[in-house]
Amino acid sequence: MGYTVKFWGVRGSIACASPQHVAYGGNTSCLEFTLGDNTLIFDAGTGLRFLGQSLIKRGKTEATLMLTHTHWDHINGFPFFAPAFNPAFSLKIMAGHLGGDNGAIRAILARQMDNPTFPVPLETMRSNMLFHDFKAGQTLHPFDGVVVKTTALRHPNEATGYRVEYDGKAVCYVTDTEHVPGQPDANVLGLIQDADLVVYDCTYTDDEFPARVGWGHSTWQEGIRLCRAANVRKLAIFHHDPDHDDTFMAALEAEAHQVWDGTVVARDGMEITLA
Repeated sequence: MGYTVKFWGVRGSIACASPQHVAYGGNTSCLEFTLGDNTLIFDAGTGLRFLGQSLIKRGKTEATLMLTHTHWDHINGFPFFAPAFNPAFSLKIMAGHLGGDNGAIRAILARQMDNPTFPVPLETMRSNMLFHDFKAGQTLHPFDGVVVKTTALRHPNEATGYRVEYDGKAVCYVTDTEHVPGQPDANVLGLIQDADLVVYDCTYTDDEFPARVGWGHSTWQEGIRLCRAANVRKLAIFHHDPDHDDTFMAALEAEAHQVWDGTVVARDGMEITLA
């Protein structure tokens, strides 16, 4: 069987390639869930390019890509996803933040690759691609034995949170969501209840948050509060602000672990296997 989560991109807003963003990584959002023989991908940030190279090396021939939303940092790796150009590869792409309108997610990804912003159109991707729009709140069954529960998140232009249940374990991917101080988000609490791992939008600190209300993001302290309230086993601090360099992140990691030892700070290349 086997249930493994690998982080291919952990940064928010914009990719960071600098000597100050090495230890924690600079690629934008992309996670790979290995569920037995099945591959489930979450978000298509710049980390997707490296994941694509890995899938080719491993001889993988199919995957399902689920998007939280379509802001640039979550889709700008898609045009560089090499397996999508391979006619022998099958790729299903799903999104729940566009109201379930048929063809909506395909249109957005095609627009990203259209003139004058990109020279290679979506039509050059010769893989067997299927597009599916659903409504956040639905329960999905992408593979046999895999249940994906979804919920709507508080974010400009909407976003979707995911809970992936497989082999008796549950991992939640909850990013690009803004909390209201003192009012725990009922959608998030319901989604993450009793989860083994929650990957949560921890873009800011509580001190930074008041100056960024309305930007659509949360804090690592709120992540801990939610996980404690929902009896979660482990929190992965994720979607790091580009201004949070390695020195800042190391201090944040130490403080977060002191507050709750169930925390881990996500890094590019990090893997978590659920025993």
